[in-house]
Amino acid sequence: MTVDPDRIEVEAAAAEMDRLAVEIADHDRRYHGEDAPIVSDADYDALRRRFEALEARFPDRAPADSPGRHVGARPAQGFEKVIHARPMLSLRNAFDEEDVAEFVQGVRRFLSLSSETPLAMTAEAKIDGLSLALRYEGGRLMQAATRGDGREGENVTRNIETVDGVPKRLVGEVPDILEVRGEIYMAHGEFLRLNKEREREGLPLYANPRNSAAGSVRQIDPAVTAGRRLSFFAYGWGEVSERPAETHSAWLKRLANWGFNVEPNGACVKDTAGLIEAHRAIGTRRATLDYDIDGVVYKVDRIDWQERLGFAGRAPRWAVAHKFPAERAETVLEDILVQVGRTGALTPVAVLRPITVGGVVVSRATLHNEDEIERKDIRVGDTVIIQRAGDVIPQVLAVRLDRRPEQSTPFCLPATCPVCGSEARRDGGDVVRRCTGGLVCRAQAVERIKHFVSRGGFDIEGLGHKHIEAFFADGLVETPADIFRLGDRRADLLAREGWGEQSTDNLLAAIEGRRQIPFDRFLYALGIRHIGESNARLLARHYRSLEALQRAAVLAASREGEAWEALIGIDGMGAGRAEDLVTFFSDPRSKRIVEALIEQVTVEEAVTNAGPAGEDGLAGRTVVFTGTLATLSRREAKAQAERIGMRVVGSVSAKTDLVVAGEAPGSKKRKAEELGIKILTENEWLELSGH
Repeated sequence: MTVDPDRIEVEAAAAEMDRLAVEIADHDRRYHGEDAPIVSDADYDALRRRFEALEARFPDRAPADSPGRHVGARPAQGFEKVIHARPMLSLRNAFDEEDVAEFVQGVRRFLSLSSETPLAMTAEAKIDGLSLALRYEGGRLMQAATRGDGREGENVTRNIETVDGVPKRLVGEVPDILEVRGEIYMAHGEFLRLNKEREREGLPLYANPRNSAAGSVRQIDPAVTAGRRLSFFAYGWGEVSERPAETHSAWLKRLANWGFNVEPNGACVKDTAGLIEAHRAIGTRRATLDYDIDGVVYKVDRIDWQERLGFAGRAPRWAVAHKFPAERAETVLEDILVQVGRTGALTPVAVLRPITVGGVVVSRATLHNEDEIERKDIRVGDTVIIQRAGDVIPQVLAVRLDRRPEQSTPFCLPATCPVCGSEARRDGGDVVRRCTGGLVCRAQAVERIKHFVSRGGFDIEGLGHKHIEAFFADGLVETPADIFRLGDRRADLLAREGWGEQSTDNLLAAIEGRRQIPFDRFLYALGIRHIGESNARLLARHYRSLEALQRAAVLAASREGEAWEALIGIDGMGAGRAEDLVTFFSDPRSKRIVEALIEQVTVEEAVTNAGPAGEDGLAGRTVVFTGTLATLSRREAKAQAERIGMRVVGSVSAKTDLVVAGEAPGSKKRKAEELGIKILTENEWLELSGH
């Protein structure tokens, strides 16, 4: 029972403040250090208000680490946002030697390198820390930013200025603008010291060095960061006024000369065998290092080749992270739950007897689909072997049949949706069973709204999953457009338990800040099946505006004709994704959702990339590549065209602007000749595109 602050006795108040300080510190750590809160913003605000009420009455009994003595609001809301000049994207993962060999062969295919052509690569230990971008102007540190969602991070300059391993001024000759990227981390010795200190103070212990480093960087008070003794390894660059090196290995040497720490266990190799040996060697030293690593990163050494390879989706083609084998453990599978996703997919989830794997307590694991359950014969009550795939997603590897209970029975996915009762079926060759209820299904509606506000979509800060579920259940938010009408229901928000003036105004301000959004993010946020972030960017680049895409989808609804051929002809789309797109925009319910949103938000047209000299007039035009190219692989030619803002399609039509024909071009060249479309040789294309 909660006692009124005006009636509570001093000793009881002191004890409660001690408990609340610990609890609030723990929630701060989970939210800011791990990005994994376990309570809603409203519940957090209620804890803070209770503490502040007690502290106001008994200020002399408040603990030394009083949350009330922190300046400003919660750290995530206290840091200004930074738009990265060059996105901080992620790496693809390799988990075995076969993946590594495919990475190397993929680079060779893309660059059209023969097996005899040398391919120098680097291998570096992958630091398990927090990604950071440091901007220097004239050799002086001007800004430090976290990676955030890759496009937008947090300005943590004041905190990073307290880190000894980050040079404030660079020595020697430095580009006028230089953005150095790397990983900030906490050494094992410092992590142990910090936890011993927290144990003496009766505070909860940090789970691992990575979370501790992340939480330290996001402290409002720079003095707290300074007291944590963080470290930094540099390895990459972002925006630069001039290319600082011709090879990655030379770049690492320049970083060291400028005063940065560079992870010392790297190696230069020339083939797949060399990469595997470097992975083995670094792995054997893993236990002796004073910092956490979770794999080895391989990079093509030549920078000009890195630029040619470019990016595929959110990852570079010229680098891959070869992860160390995941840790495994045995536990009991106590139940199997069935979750319903935004596309109606029924996903079985294993409820496990909690167990620690790789330093993290695991109580849930994915079972993928019913075929996977049947193949492994997974049953409730089984003792199972689990691992965290890539040290992230827990999964069930196998069943210990020798420990199976006698009365166990096979598990079957339900034939009806566990949420709305609609039929759940598998169509065609789909491995997933889906609810047929569509937006009638409350689970699908809720999950679509969660997807809508996710990082790749509208990214509305403060509107977490628990809020959405509660708002949906109470009729406040039933469609995405309802989010933007919450300003009209401020009184309803304030009347909800745990919602005060500040938390309500913060949420409404975050919503208002998202009334203008790029076309690709809007498209991704709609949650169209098979239209992820990469395909959303592809469609935005091709159609430029939402209106143009809607018109094309309507014209393509017959699944034949010029509009349909143009849609499936977009390189990377295909008939399956085109089918999902047309189905969405043809559905009256989806149309109403989009129309309601357009009344609330402004969808920005896609911006054409500006390229180097020689590309004038190419951006926005449509090109088809046909035949065998002599100096470029087909993939590189397509990537080259997309970088300068062109639309790459797979078939020739009256709307095609250019055809680039290599050897043995076939019917596409003949059709282009019939339509009077300009045809270029490979050399003419290279000259025209400035390459």
